[in-house]
Amino acid sequence: MEHNDISVGLDIGTTKIVAMIGRKNEYGKIELLGTGKAKSLGVHRGVVNNITQTIQSIQLAVDEAIAVSGIKINEAVVGIAGQHIRSLQHSDYITRPNSEEVIDDEDLEKLEKQVYKLVMLPGEEIIHVLPQEFKVDGQAEITEPVGMYGGRLEANFHVVVGQVSSIRNIGRCIKSAGLNLAGITLEPLASAEAVLSNEEKEAGVALIDIGGGTTDLAIFKNGIIRHTAVIPFGGNVITEDIKEGCSIIEKQAELLKTKFGSAWPGENKENEIVSIPGLRGRDPKEITLKNLSKIIHARVVEIIEQVFLEIKNYGHEEPKKKLIAGIVLTGGGAQLKHLKQLVEYITGMDTRIGYPNENLAGDSDESFSSPQYATAVGLLMNGLKKIDKQKAKNLPPKVSQEKNEEKTVVVDNEIKIEEEPKEPKKSIFEKWGDKFRDFLDNAE
Repeated sequence: MEHNDISVGLDIGTTKIVAMIGRKNEYGKIELLGTGKAKSLGVHRGVVNNITQTIQSIQLAVDEAIAVSGIKINEAVVGIAGQHIRSLQHSDYITRPNSEEVIDDEDLEKLEKQVYKLVMLPGEEIIHVLPQEFKVDGQAEITEPVGMYGGRLEANFHVVVGQVSSIRNIGRCIKSAGLNLAGITLEPLASAEAVLSNEEKEAGVALIDIGGGTTDLAIFKNGIIRHTAVIPFGGNVITEDIKEGCSIIEKQAELLKTKFGSAWPGENKENEIVSIPGLRGRDPKEITLKNLSKIIHARVVEIIEQVFLEIKNYGHEEPKKKLIAGIVLTGGGAQLKHLKQLVEYITGMDTRIGYPNENLAGDSDESFSSPQYATAVGLLMNGLKKIDKQKAKNLPPKVSQEKNEEKTVVVDNEIKIEEEPKEPKKSIFEKWGDKFRDFLDNAE
């Protein structure tokens, strides 16, 4: 079997770590060759807080995926999230020395590099610089300025910022688990890749990915990412509330939530009761489903209201920024009963649950088309896209690309950018992945 068309997505979540090995079939759909899943023990609210346990969990998931597929893997596309992620809008411009020449990729890169020099808070690092619209000599709403004449090139950027230490810790875990970083992607962007259609991104849509430790938001309008946010609450706080409210252990609270939980208290009758075995010979506990859904409802409303506040901050109420396609819910938390109705009730926006199955081949295992695997599928898609790009340019795969050519090393915001003299233009994610890898190597 040829291994150069295979990619690996690694989703390091708060509750689970998923490794997915896959490739594209002849219809352009993703064929899953092997998937591994392990309980995530060293991650809290999307941030690694125990390196040793995280490495073990990554190894367990990767080993399982290797055992299922029979394919040895040595690199993966990894997702990044966590409460330390924030985003901001920034405008910048460059004045070109010769307005008689057309704008080329170098001009765009120069402008982008300038944004990387923005002064951040201590301990923060810019992770993505995503251009939105460009202006050339005052002419606005240009999506692709390459090839145009102009002296002043201006752009609005969506800048995603994260904590240096958190990013470095993820890199350390990947390395110690015996893998290389093939690329790194903001998790809400990966989930969006897996569950949103181009029409939705064009019309305007908010993707809400409810994970165990965090709830991630990505807003698209006119096909461009407009806003990202990570809210430090997810399914785990709901479980925690049930545990406290019903005085039971976490395992039982999690089971109660997934089996009997509902986000809408009105539908449970007063006399519906669940009996939970007591600890070590104690009497069983009786819990009414009405009370259970009241506890869940209170916390879910809080999470949704925080997300809705972010959607309002983006400017959803302005006619030009209206999100016509509404909201798409994904992630493990999206499986909570009646959540869709509650979200529609709170926000007044059309809502649907996003499943990654439209991108998977028809014979894929049913369980992987669940919303909880959206991020992993998105990361895998990201890796496969890179491979396609390399094939299109007829380049050998990444590994054999690293020749000992002379490289210009520009030290920029402590991240080293290595520029190949004649390398084709890379996507933003690829460029950032490269910068990130160099940054990790230097940080060791």
